[in-house]
Amino acid sequence: MTPAPSPGTRTLLVYFSRPGENYWYGGRRDLEVGNTEVLATMITERVELDTYRIEAADPYPHDYEETRARNVREQDQDARPAIASPLPDVTEYDTVILASPIWNVRPPMIMSTFVESVSLEGKRVLPVTTHAMSGLGRSVAVYTELAVGATIGQGLAVQGEEVADAGPDLERWLREVALV
Repeated sequence: MTPAPSPGTRTLLVYFSRPGENYWYGGRRDLEVGNTEVLATMITERVELDTYRIEAADPYPHDYEETRARNVREQDQDARPAIASPLPDVTEYDTVILASPIWNVRPPMIMSTFVESVSLEGKRVLPVTTHAMSGLGRSVAVYTELAVGATIGQGLAVQGEEVADAGPDLERWLREVALV
């Protein structure tokens, strides 16, 4: 069993989420709030932490197929999409939760932009994903490669269609990673 966090430890939840037309059990469904944002909100209701929402400087399209095509181009080009707002100072945090969807078996490339733009050295990084069928995908490998000197901890993967019912799994994970 992992011990509870020591007094004075601080956690930052960094998340990227895309509302709009999303994959939904093989079809499409329009979401006012993206699945990852729903999960991020659930985390903030259970854990005292700070949050930073990643917003793309060039917002992703509402249309699922257009977003999918853009993502494939970004992955093929190993792109680093720009982030719209100033990045947070992560120096005071011991743990950084990186929450995102899984697109084409990996976190969106904008997550790579974030990870490469801040120093996560010496920090515990916890991957959290929403997905259609890929689980954590390659998030652990991606963050291990990009977050030099960080310790990549146990991740949590929630199927997007099931995010509203993820409370028990989320609470179990939060206990396992000693955030509650």
